[in-house]
Amino acid sequence: MNIVSIYTGYVLDILFGDPYSLPHPVIYIGKFINYVEKIIRRIFKTEKSLKIGGFFLNFIVVFTTYFATDLIIKLSQNVNYYLYLAVNSFVIYTIFATKCLKDEAVKIYNVLKEEDIVKARKQLSFIVGRDTQDLSKQEIIRATVETVAENTVDGIIAPMMYIFIGGAPLGMMYKAVNTLDSMVGYKNDKYMNLGFASAKIDDLFNFIPARITACIMAVASLFLGFSFKKSIKVFIRDRKNHKSPNCAYPEGAVAGALGIQLGGTNIYFGQEVYKPTIGDKLRDIEEEDILKTNKIMYLTSILSLIMFTFIDKVI
Repeated sequence: MNIVSIYTGYVLDILFGDPYSLPHPVIYIGKFINYVEKIIRRIFKTEKSLKIGGFFLNFIVVFTTYFATDLIIKLSQNVNYYLYLAVNSFVIYTIFATKCLKDEAVKIYNVLKEEDIVKARKQLSFIVGRDTQDLSKQEIIRATVETVAENTVDGIIAPMMYIFIGGAPLGMMYKAVNTLDSMVGYKNDKYMNLGFASAKIDDLFNFIPARITACIMAVASLFLGFSFKKSIKVFIRDRKNHKSPNCAYPEGAVAGALGIQLGGTNIYFGQEVYKPTIGDKLRDIEEEDILKTNKIMYLTSILSLIMFTFIDKVI
């Protein structure tokens, strides 16, 4: 683990976001998942056996990603320190998603300010799994705030924690876990069994980061002039108001801080999925809450970087 690489990667992500003009590791992880999935389905042909196949899928993808990243890092290290620093920093840079997350949310905010509800629905569809074609303006705002809150965990804080623990290889390994959940972890007919392992393993990897994120979000809210007490109160009170064991923590922290209500019923693949509400509706949700959530996300990432650095130095 190289602290210079971590800070360099973090700053590069803040400045430039995802390198659209460069090959992104997640694209290749996704292609590898598709390739291995086809093999798994040929071997495990019954629906019951696919649940076992899902664990093999995770094992193959996750550990291949870890060892491939570790090999690249070690090969660069064998050449010289500066190449190692450059390669390590770049890999870490691609693991973070701070600016990308902010930019996608701002795109939706800008379209909503233009009162183009159809375009806003389309823009939202790029970052959420729920059906967006019939969402109202407030539902679009709610979905955007929820997505930024949730992804503060798996796009920033969780990978940051794993990078501090095991460097870029462990950070990229987490990225593989998260990508598997995104691609095959859906609870629909196609992935009900094959995606079981992916969903559970992702829950496990995010268990501690989600709780850390909620606590730091509350502190960030204090610095930003939002409600620290309500942030703490809501994420503790409503922590079980979600099908995921982790998502209600960051959502609750944001909802409490801003005095808004998140959660509720959504449509996924044409099917209505009931979700309890998170937070208290002290006021109607509005476009500015997207920007406020972005601020919480950014400051949470900075405070987490400081905290993990301190822990690393002490340990």
